[in-house]
Amino acid sequence: MANRLAEATSPYLEQHKDNPVDWWQWSPEAFEEARRRDVPVLISVGYAACHWCHVMAHESFEDASAAAMVNASVVPIKVDREERPDVDAVYMTATQAMTGHGGWPMTVFATPDGEPFFCGTYYPRDAFVNLVQAISQAWRDQRDAVLRQGAAVVEAVARSQGRGFSLVRGSVTPELLDSAAASLHGDHDPTYGGFGGAPKFPPHLALLFLLRHYHRTGDPTSLEIVRHTCEAMARGGIYDQLGGGFARYSVDETWTVPHFEKMLYDNALLLRGYTHAWRLTGDPLPLRVAAETAQFMIRDLFHDGFASSLDADTDGAEGSTYVWTPAQLRDELGDDDGAWAADLLGVSGRGTFEHGTSVLRLARDIDAADPELSSRWAAIRERLLAARARRPQPGRDDKVVAAWNGLAVTALAEFAALADGPGATRAREFAQRAAWVLADRHIVDGRVRRASRNGVVGDPAGVLEDYGCVAEAFCAMHQLTGEGRWLALAGQLIDTALAHFADGDGGFFDTADDAEMLVARPADPTDNATPSGLSSMVAALVAYSALTGDIRYREAAERALEAVAPVMARHARFAGYSCASAEALLSGPYEIAVAGSGDSDLARTARRLAPPGAVVVTGVPDAPGVPLLEGRPMIDGMATAYVCRGFVCDRPVTAVDDLAGMLQPTR
Repeated sequence: MANRLAEATSPYLEQHKDNPVDWWQWSPEAFEEARRRDVPVLISVGYAACHWCHVMAHESFEDASAAAMVNASVVPIKVDREERPDVDAVYMTATQAMTGHGGWPMTVFATPDGEPFFCGTYYPRDAFVNLVQAISQAWRDQRDAVLRQGAAVVEAVARSQGRGFSLVRGSVTPELLDSAAASLHGDHDPTYGGFGGAPKFPPHLALLFLLRHYHRTGDPTSLEIVRHTCEAMARGGIYDQLGGGFARYSVDETWTVPHFEKMLYDNALLLRGYTHAWRLTGDPLPLRVAAETAQFMIRDLFHDGFASSLDADTDGAEGSTYVWTPAQLRDELGDDDGAWAADLLGVSGRGTFEHGTSVLRLARDIDAADPELSSRWAAIRERLLAARARRPQPGRDDKVVAAWNGLAVTALAEFAALADGPGATRAREFAQRAAWVLADRHIVDGRVRRASRNGVVGDPAGVLEDYGCVAEAFCAMHQLTGEGRWLALAGQLIDTALAHFADGDGGFFDTADDAEMLVARPADPTDNATPSGLSSMVAALVAYSALTGDIRYREAAERALEAVAPVMARHARFAGYSCASAEALLSGPYEIAVAGSGDSDLARTARRLAPPGAVVVTGVPDAPGVPLLEGRPMIDGMATAYVCRGFVCDRPVTAVDDLAGMLQPTR
């Protein structure tokens, strides 16, 4: 019989609906049941694309005897970390404090008041059963010690939830950002690109910062690190050479073997990074990868909004959809093309993955000016992609997360504004479609809801990153379309966030002042796999201030950056998006209005040469709801560009060369 998860809007929770474990969703009723029974709660946190979450579910949660032990000893609560990032943040902090590390699945035992007293991650079946027995015995026989432990952990969590960062502030200066860039230079892997060793994650936020740092300062090392890392990832196994898009991370330092899950947020942020890498360098590789990544997002993830992820596993086997042997290539392509593809894609008899299979990598540069090579590869890629489509496919978590769809809208809007051709047209279309899903479904009574599925919005309230990422996306849509409604929506969300999330010291909490009260109120300003709530809101404040000319929002962004400045200087890998917004502020940011057609040479030049972090709006003079076009006429009937920097404006120009000269970096 299905348990209480049968009606969940989360695919992750739905995966557990037939478990013999008597799961509850996160709710006051679950904790009240624990009080009634006088037992602890088991809080099990994971997400749909998590490989080891599936393993633990199969070993323990689908096992009848293990489930019986759980049901008799605790009230089990299943949480989707993507739907409830606030719950995940609090208990992950507790897990890291108690064990020195974290990850998913996360396994937390807590009092009926939610105070965690024992935390861990993955446990094999026998170890898990023994743990549940030990927890139950301790709850019966050592209650006072358990309660003291819970109180101590809650105190530690409350201390560590970002409050220390607001106590030490710093000024955001060119020297601070030079120091941040230097810290990334020191962490760079000069052999394989990226930062650090295995497992190696795509450093999308650091790349965005380094691109902006290069444009402002001309620092060649920053640009070279971006080029090196972008090429290494694009030619490695972490990038899907057939279907486009990036896996979550590489298990090795060489980008060869990925953990095969594909997350919307990684691909949105990498699409943005590769788009701007191409814009600043003109290199063909980042343009190709950006176009293929946009195509992947639209083809494989869009379904009434952008889905959250594709699973790492297919029918219980990780990566089986994606890997190949030389014999499989010959079977699909014939001997000649099969051997050629095996050589190009690094597929050998020894293999790079399990059971003699290989993850596809590019052994040679296909972006060089070699029409014969490019044509042959395009034909083979199409045939192999069709063959792969006949294989069993990984599951898709089609939950629509507000923040991640905001990241996708911003990335697609920027790609559509800069690129040409059918790919750019489709990017524009799907950016608009996703933006309307956010506007029409996820904003309820002026507040953001975190997630929806199958057209139905869920109950969990949006957290700060939802407000920041969606507001920035609406600013991007305002620039792409020239429509005032998007800017108005962005302003409403930003004002709501300032009213309900601000901490009174220039920073932000991650949950609203009227949100569900947890054992601690999370407030972490550091970036991780996605921009933090603080850095997301800063980016939105910077864009909105530039688009409206309202200095109050710039000042709010500056105060928030001061709260995270010490982290930016010393740990730029964990503050990349804040550093990127700081670069925009130091550059101006540039505010560029082009009165006239968005297809004019002047408008295209403005978008192509605008410094990273700049805002660009095109359209008819005095268009309603578009402040940058107010009182800015076309001169002699020609498209006319108005360039301002930090609220100080240059003379209007109509010639492309004059505009290009204005947009050259001032170093």
